[in-house]
Amino acid sequence: MSDYPPERPDDDFGDEEPQQPDLSELLRSILGGDSDNDQLAGALEQMGVQGLNPQMMEALQSQLQAMMSGPVDGPVNLELATDVARKTVSAAGDSSVSSSTARDVEQVVQVANLWLDEVTEFAAVGPAKALSRAEWVEQTMPMWRQLVEPVAGGVNGAIERAMGEQLRRLDPHQADEMGLPPGIDPSAMMGQMQPMMARMSAGMFGAQIGQAVGALAGELVSGTEVGLPLTDGVVMLPANVRDFAEGLEVDGGEVHLYLAVREAARARLFASVAWLGPALIAAVQSYAGDISIDTDGIERAVADADTSDPAAMQEALQGSLFNDEPSEAQQRALAHLETLLALVEGWVDVVANQAAGKHLPHTDQLSEAVRRRRASGGPAERLFASLVGLELRPRRLRDAAQVFTQLEEALGAAERDEAWKHPDFAPTTADLDDPSGYVRRRQSPEESASQPDEVDAALEALLAQGTAELDAERDEPGEGGEGSEGSEGSDNNGDGDDKA
Repeated sequence: MSDYPPERPDDDFGDEEPQQPDLSELLRSILGGDSDNDQLAGALEQMGVQGLNPQMMEALQSQLQAMMSGPVDGPVNLELATDVARKTVSAAGDSSVSSSTARDVEQVVQVANLWLDEVTEFAAVGPAKALSRAEWVEQTMPMWRQLVEPVAGGVNGAIERAMGEQLRRLDPHQADEMGLPPGIDPSAMMGQMQPMMARMSAGMFGAQIGQAVGALAGELVSGTEVGLPLTDGVVMLPANVRDFAEGLEVDGGEVHLYLAVREAARARLFASVAWLGPALIAAVQSYAGDISIDTDGIERAVADADTSDPAAMQEALQGSLFNDEPSEAQQRALAHLETLLALVEGWVDVVANQAAGKHLPHTDQLSEAVRRRRASGGPAERLFASLVGLELRPRRLRDAAQVFTQLEEALGAAERDEAWKHPDFAPTTADLDDPSGYVRRRQSPEESASQPDEVDAALEALLAQGTAELDAERDEPGEGGEGSEGSEGSDNNGDGDDKA
């Protein structure tokens, strides 16, 4: 059997448009379908695949055809991302949580909840769970997918366009170098290869997300430490807690208790404030959806990389995904997200320090260590930021904590927590600049309601401008008498209505 299909008269394209190749026929010509295809057998043998019978060759052909034409399940290959993340934590060292460690975590969280009951009316959430790094990956990956899909769609679209552009630029005479039959124009394969390219880009982004989430799993001490509702209930990662305690010169048990208090407080907040979790997720998606993709940088990376080597593609694309200058909409979305993250961590800071301060002698030291950790961001967080363009850190944690502290001092703990009852009640970015002003408005809500806010003032200014422009049009030359009468009628409108 020949390795190539018989030549047809129209194989010599000349000045005509290249004929769209039949992908199934192309695969049959490449794969052959019989074990006498020496060229294919030699190539497979170099990859360690030997002794393929006709049935196995047919199965291989079917798999390739499915990859070319099958549907793509979203812009992120979640299965691949999870697998890469698990392998990342395994390579760094991970072990299952023993039953004794799980019991210790349950007891620590029980104590933490007893202390929190004294300082907040938000109800406790249970039961407590102790997870290994791999288990944390499994539980949080669906949420990560939801958070990163908007930016993944933009990145994958840019990757597909870049790879397609490279394919279209190929000379038809380069088909032999690619192992394609003579006369096949690579650029004409673009349409049939689109599903495969979509799968490839989804796989590449999934692998990158897996690396980032796997790295985060090696650093985070609790389920929601990043300030997002990634897990339900109180989740602790004992192995990471031990790593965090090293070098603090504080007893490990005290460190574990303090971190459990913070996580339990955060779990109470997310469970008690129904709008908060969805608002955070929406803020992340809004930011990611408007992110600006550096298409030129991606095209350069694709052009310089070996497109047949996924690892080389991933390495080339790192650092080439996003434009340096964020858009105005992106800046607004980021400011809103950072405010929400700061409010979450600021409230947790105040409540956790009150709850632990009565019982743990090194509360202030541990609180400062946590603040420094969140402010600087670890290597894993920086890796995640490089992949999705987002830094998950509350930059104004101290300002947010000051707002809740002053509010409690003025009105009590119940009013401090009441600030979460509705998004309109929660402090804004401007309130972080002026905590005292926020407290005054909460002290005198009637007075605040009677005073127009910035939005009302802006609307009034627009209405005044529109009225002035309308009056000016009525008084234009040529309409003087009629405009004058209109003005008088407008001035006496109230009297006319009263008489009627």
